[in-house]
Amino acid sequence: MKILRLLTVSIAVTFLFGCASGAKMENMMYSGLEGDSKTYDDALKNEIDVSTVSGGEETNPAWTSEISNEAFSGAVKKSLANQGLLSEKGKYRLQVNMLKVDQPLFGLDMTVTTHVQYVMTDTQNNSVILDETIIAPHTATIGDAFVGLTRLRLANEGSGKKNIDGLLEKLSELKIKPQEVSVIN
Repeated sequence: MKILRLLTVSIAVTFLFGCASGAKMENMMYSGLEGDSKTYDDALKNEIDVSTVSGGEETNPAWTSEISNEAFSGAVKKSLANQGLLSEKGKYRLQVNMLKVDQPLFGLDMTVTTHVQYVMTDTQNNSVILDETIIAPHTATIGDAFVGLTRLRLANEGSGKKNIDGLLEKLSELKIKPQEVSVIN
């Protein structure tokens, strides 16, 4: 009887706590929501180069789920590509800095809030076109995942996705002024 209880407790602990896995790029990508049609200034189409993504953390499987630079960079790039904005050597350089990721240590409902600064500059004259810090919370409930570490990963991914959506919303609001062109005869 004691062995059965010990085995049950061991299985329950493994099931409830398990190993942490990092946020997955494909779950943070923004590909558009039904009924959501963002339009962008023609000057931005195929012209945004993501130069750096910093501030993320690698996940320690024995601790908690995190958002890595690599995963967030991939999600930002894929999201921009899905919107027709990404370029390898575009006119505009986008720098992404994860300033802070607020995470709970435990709980039934887990809310993660990402604070990400996006700075986009014109590569021709180094003028800043966009400098925004987007704050995006997302809550994963016990209905989303029973295991706490999985719920935390889902909250990380949801917050990352909402943050990227916020970036795309800001980009859709930009109106790029064409530079004056003078013709010399």
